[in-house]
Amino acid sequence: MLVDTRGLTFEVRAGGPGDGDPVLLLHGFPQHSGEWDAVTPALHAAGLRTYALDQRGYSPGARPADVGAYRIPELVADAAAVLDALGVSRAHLVGHDWGAIVAWGLAAAHPERVRTLTAVSVPHPAAMGHALATDPRQKVKSAYITLFRKPGTAEKVLLALNATALRRLLSGVGDAGAVARYAERMREPEALTAALNWYRAMTGADMKAVAPVGVPTTFVWSDKDVAIGRTAAQACAAHVTGDYRFVTLSGVSHWIPDEAPGPLAEAILARCAETEEA
Repeated sequence: MLVDTRGLTFEVRAGGPGDGDPVLLLHGFPQHSGEWDAVTPALHAAGLRTYALDQRGYSPGARPADVGAYRIPELVADAAAVLDALGVSRAHLVGHDWGAIVAWGLAAAHPERVRTLTAVSVPHPAAMGHALATDPRQKVKSAYITLFRKPGTAEKVLLALNATALRRLLSGVGDAGAVARYAERMREPEALTAALNWYRAMTGADMKAVAPVGVPTTFVWSDKDVAIGRTAAQACAAHVTGDYRFVTLSGVSHWIPDEAPGPLAEAILARCAETEEA
């Protein structure tokens, strides 16, 4: 379905029983709402209604040219506005990678809109800041961001030779077909630039502005994640004041929704089921 809000048009994949408790699913880079395809069947079977959003820059009708339009407050405002347009006052919130950062931001700024939070792979922004300041290994893991923030250069590197580098980046999502469904979308005109603008608009001030989260929260991390180390993952707990659970998946890479959809669905459902209505 198409959702018009904030002067933009977002693509949303809706599924599950129409009267089920709503779940908003937020994807990461360089993917799209399809990353939840293997997760949602279990959620639907449990009676949940899912809305998987193609976020700003990923929906063709939501690609502003200005880099500043991709700052974290704008991304958070999009998620809240989409919920408004869907008529959803409160939702279970699930985000992976950059989608997790948006989810942390929404849960911190608008806890009244979030029943539960399941953040996948990327911890609270303050935990990332702690790791970058104290853990040399995390600095190495995050070095790719320097390239991503270079306009033109990053696109050239990632898309050269039939997008070889982009496909290599996505190698953990599965077979060649799985890699292609993400890589081909990023090869559409302006798509990769819009997605990279999330990195180019990122500021330390915006990351620090994300307050501690008080809603019931589960953080799912995998010990083979090439981007997020254990220091950042373990620091996450200090930035959640509500009920908190840390789930570690052994032998799984950064691409948890694609590589381990079953265990991820179990973690999401456990979090949703244990939450009582306020």
